[in-house]
Amino acid sequence: MFVVFYFILIRPQQKKQKSQREMLQALKTGDQIITTGGLFGTIVDINEQKITLRIADNVKVEVGRSFVASRVGWEGEKKKA
Repeated sequence: MFVVFYFILIRPQQKKQKSQREMLQALKTGDQIITTGGLFGTIVDINEQKITLRIADNVKVEVGRSFVASRVGWEGEKKKA
């Protein structure tokens, strides 16, 4: 019973968390991302805890690194599909 529970619930969640960690570690200047708040932007500066995004001409915002939902066109997402 536990084995079934593990493969249905726990294992997929672990894979998703691993994929998210890999994506966050691979971020670099110039990448286009989507935040958990729904902002689309291009990374112009990045450090350990925050990212500066350009969301329009002369408009930059800072977001916490953990608030990145996904990277536009990230290959890790394509591998799952």
